[in-house]
Amino acid sequence: MAVNRKISAASARAHTRKAKQGNSFRLPSGLLRKISLVLLVGLFAWAYQSIQPPPPRICGSPGGPKITSSRIKLNDGRHLAYKEHGVANSRAKHKIIYVHGFDSCRHDALPASQELMEELGVYMVSFDRTGYGESDPNPKRTVKSMAFDIEELADQLEMGTKFYVIGFSMGGQIVWSCLKYIPHRLAGAALVAPVINFWWPGLPANVSQEGFDKQLEPDKWAVRVAHYAPWLSYWWNTQKWFPYSNVVAHSPLIFSASDKKLLPRFEARKEYEMQIRQQGISESLCSDMKIGFGSWEFSPTDLENPFPNNEGSVHLWHGDDDLVVPVGPQRYIAEKLPWIHYHEVAGAGHMFILEDGFGSTDRIILDFLEFLPLVDILFHEGSFLSDCFF
Repeated sequence: MAVNRKISAASARAHTRKAKQGNSFRLPSGLLRKISLVLLVGLFAWAYQSIQPPPPRICGSPGGPKITSSRIKLNDGRHLAYKEHGVANSRAKHKIIYVHGFDSCRHDALPASQELMEELGVYMVSFDRTGYGESDPNPKRTVKSMAFDIEELADQLEMGTKFYVIGFSMGGQIVWSCLKYIPHRLAGAALVAPVINFWWPGLPANVSQEGFDKQLEPDKWAVRVAHYAPWLSYWWNTQKWFPYSNVVAHSPLIFSASDKKLLPRFEARKEYEMQIRQQGISESLCSDMKIGFGSWEFSPTDLENPFPNNEGSVHLWHGDDDLVVPVGPQRYIAEKLPWIHYHEVAGAGHMFILEDGFGSTDRIILDFLEFLPLVDILFHEGSFLSDCFF
């Protein structure tokens, strides 16, 4: 006999809900973990790729820039491009290697007058530092390697057992490496507005901090990244989210009043400006920043006098209104190293080397080659120097 059961409406609704819940789709917990892991790996892969620089465009390689300059081949197979100035090497009395600054090349040579170089018998070589212009990048570059590149350049160009070296800005910083690693090859050295590494161990914290605080905020972050996260330097100086280095961006904020008066001189750079970064900024600008603001194995303040018998001299020139490189740390270094001839140029900015006349480049050459005491004699003899300066 059939039994009729009455089911309440509430019971029916509850039964329906249970049925629906039992039929809902759920990912297995193991599969969900795998999907999350894949997404996380993908995110890291994307982030890694975004901070990687493109491969360098090596000069002379398929699809790379053309080679238009004279070059030497170094022992490790790399090439250095160079340019000669002044008198012929064969009849020179003084031979100088000029080390260009940040975001520059061999064409940005020391702007000494040809007449002065003829008068004094000066042969000068400027060259593209590694990764700039037409010189091959050096993926193994160190603080030390640049000094040995300079030494090898001098040897291959037959500049003799001793030669002079002059460096400007970042190139001036490299002269410290020459004084450390190849002092026996130097007849003299000059540093013009050399870049300061705020993490040099020989600089007291208050001196470093005072100089660092004078930097504009984007430049502070740029050098912090170069020091603490060098692998991030390319991304930092190419991204658009945050302000990056004012120097890389060629911002007018880095120029002092006296520098701005010299800006028309930069018009001549338009002829070769595209060559400077043509192999990639990672191999040139970023490499400069990572080495220049990285960890050094020595401090300039610990250097010994390379000319204890006064057979040569070291000069440091700096403008007291330099907005790119603060003057304070230079003063400290000059005090610590009394054998350095320190010249502070009143009212001058970072680019005073481009000024005309006796107060700038030609004076640096004369003082550097220790000809300044002879100017009076030359004046009485009616030389070119008397016509130029008196």
